[in-house]
Amino acid sequence: MKLLEQYPKEIKFFLLASLVNSVGGSLMWPLISMYVFDELGRSMASAGFVILVQSVGGIAGQLLGGSLYHKIGVKRLIVGALAANALSLFALPVIGDRWIPFVVAMGFVGLFNSMSLPAIQAFVGFRFAERRGELFNVIYVANNIGVALGTAASGFLADLSYSLSFLLNGVSSAVFAVFFFFYLRTIGDAAHSGRSGRVKTAQRESLWPLLLNVRLYLYMSIGTLLILLGNSIWNTGVSPYIIAEGLPKSMYGFLWTLNGILIFAAQPVTTLIKRFFAPTETSQMTASGLLYMLGFALILLMPNYPGMVLGMIFATLGEMLISPATPAFIAEHAGKNAPFYIGLTGGLGSAGRVIGPYVMGSFYDVGGLMPVAWLAVATALLSAVFFAVHGRLNRGRAPRAGG
Repeated sequence: MKLLEQYPKEIKFFLLASLVNSVGGSLMWPLISMYVFDELGRSMASAGFVILVQSVGGIAGQLLGGSLYHKIGVKRLIVGALAANALSLFALPVIGDRWIPFVVAMGFVGLFNSMSLPAIQAFVGFRFAERRGELFNVIYVANNIGVALGTAASGFLADLSYSLSFLLNGVSSAVFAVFFFFYLRTIGDAAHSGRSGRVKTAQRESLWPLLLNVRLYLYMSIGTLLILLGNSIWNTGVSPYIIAEGLPKSMYGFLWTLNGILIFAAQPVTTLIKRFFAPTETSQMTASGLLYMLGFALILLMPNYPGMVLGMIFATLGEMLISPATPAFIAEHAGKNAPFYIGLTGGLGSAGRVIGPYVMGSFYDVGGLMPVAWLAVATALLSAVFFAVHGRLNRGRAPRAGG
């Protein structure tokens, strides 16, 4: 692909390894509810509880991963977290139908998988500082190609064996761990720790001054939380609506197929938005909130399947803007503390994904799709407001070079 020819060989290897890991990870997550309901013979409420435990583990993992980056070193953190995630996944087939060990193992899967995320994002920001915004976007696209491939294969694998999906996910995580072990050993420590010589300072820095620097992370985190809360409309609004209307379940799957296609095919659209309307990371966050709001408003105004298709188009454009913008902003402005803030914002924002299904589900039980759509529009509008406040507070703030 001509798109990749402009990058050095090490970036191409990194993208390939990230793609493999993304494919493996997405083999399993669509199947958890099916596995709990079908294989373990438990209720959908039990399936929701497992996903909740995994999500809470993920929040803890992001917070812990960001805090440990400079304390134990990037190689130990990334390789150790990925290896532990692989072991947790390999344990699932061994556990079998034992409920409590299964729930605990899923909590560890969420913890260790998410623990590596802020470290990897911070590593990219430090290692490729001059092109980090561009590279965050390319990684985002590559990961979503992996998600599309993995989710497409997951159903076929489930017909063969749920355990096979767990094992292949574990293999992909182990492969990613091996890649980082040799890759980080090759490039050396100074190349991925921000500016060498500042790591010890970062280890001694108190937690409270970092937390009190609220203009750097708080409003952006609240905006992300609100978007993820509103985005739960797809699982706990659109999905039951399609079933209630007697539409084929494949029509819900098509919405996510469309999402994956757009993330790859609509890059020129978001490039134009960035060039003419949202040139900075903070303006891209605000534009993202407005695009999400427009997408949800279309579902509200057109509570039918064509409205959902249009809503998914605009929501996906919003996703394409915010996903690379948040880590790029932190990597550019937080310096050596970028790993901590990436983990903190990821953890706080993910709370929206945890509470969203319950809140949206409660609204759907009361009045169906319409109150869910109203809530989604309101949360997206509020997210745009918080992103605008974040942009205002950080206007003119000089980037912190190198860390």
